[in-house]
Amino acid sequence: MTEDEKTLQVLQGRVKWFDPAKGFGFIVSDGSHSDILLHANVLRNFGQSSVADGSGISVRVQQTQRGVQAVEVLKIDPPEGMVVPLGEEAGLLTPEELLALPMEPSRVKWFDKAKGFGFANVFGKADDVFIHVEVLRVSGFADLASGEAVALRIAEGKRGRMAVQVISWEAALRDREPTE
Repeated sequence: MTEDEKTLQVLQGRVKWFDPAKGFGFIVSDGSHSDILLHANVLRNFGQSSVADGSGISVRVQQTQRGVQAVEVLKIDPPEGMVVPLGEEAGLLTPEELLALPMEPSRVKWFDKAKGFGFANVFGKADDVFIHVEVLRVSGFADLASGEAVALRIAEGKRGRMAVQVISWEAALRDREPTE
């Protein structure tokens, strides 16, 4: 850890709002008297191109002339109280069974926030995996970009494979248990 990293403060808060088109948003935290600026580049360094409003977030911050800014995202948690919307499939898997599903490396084929859904492909497989916008929200995302690398937990639904959780590829790699 560098000297700069030791002097930076770590704060937990909630995403007030984030606009990928503008390239920034703000975090509110009890540890700061003002809103904390979250720039898109800082979020991208964490491995996400968007974050859902209300998501829990842990960041390393610095004080600048313009105020407090996040310089590193350490963790993102989904907005509180969100439940994975599986429709009629909801009764098929318990939350424990959902979390036991393997994380599958995938690439976003396309996602249309206005339509509320999109598709991804698991690496090495040709079939599409359906991604609903509410699954994104409960996973802490606001949007996905075509070509974005993600890890998906996938359940078999009545109409095919569907994502029940989305994790940024970088976060999935960070959260992996050591193989030693």
